[in-house]
Amino acid sequence: AVKFTESGAITLSLRIDERQGDALRVRAEVSDTGIGIPREVLPKLFRPFEQGDASTTRKYGGTGLGLAITRRLAELMGGEAGVTSDVGKGSTFWFTAWLGVGRSVQQAPPDQDDGGCAESVLQREYAGAQVLLVEDEPVNQEVAKLFLFDAGLDVAVAGNGAVAVDMAAGSPFDLILMDMQMPEMDGLEATRRIRALPAYSQVPIIAMTANAFAEDRAQCLAAGMDDFLSKPVDPDRLFSTILRWLRRR
Repeated sequence: AVKFTESGAITLSLRIDERQGDALRVRAEVSDTGIGIPREVLPKLFRPFEQGDASTTRKYGGTGLGLAITRRLAELMGGEAGVTSDVGKGSTFWFTAWLGVGRSVQQAPPDQDDGGCAESVLQREYAGAQVLLVEDEPVNQEVAKLFLFDAGLDVAVAGNGAVAVDMAAGSPFDLILMDMQMPEMDGLEATRRIRALPAYSQVPIIAMTANAFAEDRAQCLAAGMDDFLSKPVDPDRLFSTILRWLRRR
């Protein structure tokens, strides 16, 4: 909004749209009085690497990933994201998300463990652990990296299975997150080849896939993977799974 608004105002608003028990659907909006966006361009804005047109990239920069990542994060929180706009008048970008109602908590005494959640334990005990993320979809790469960096982990990315095998052969990793459907070499074949490397017989390899059937899980385990996460990946489950396997090393 700041880049595209040379004069006027930018307004941030937040409201509760719905409540179900202890869950709230929150809607956030960012409105500006900037250049606006043509109606025919709006449907493609949330696609990876898409911007309004080539002149937008030349003048304002950017990769065209920000809105795609925003929508994916909103979907992970049970919501959605969108935009309304008028050329010459401005735009409103919005997202919704389901959030839990906060509760007051009693401060733990100084001598008690202040951890509890898997993410905080990873930050405290496994900061800097080396994770290889094998994923061909750029938006999924960025979302996963955000989660992993927040947990204090160091992340290297391989865009397909063949690259992952080469990276594993050249560097030590503490854990591998492996997508299943990828070009050139899929996750199953990549896992078999990585398991054949002397240093990787015991390194945890966790599948991440949208295929959540029992036969898919069986294929993953047969190829040498240790665990299985369904997409879209829930951050809490991701952290708890990583923590469980790092503790077994």
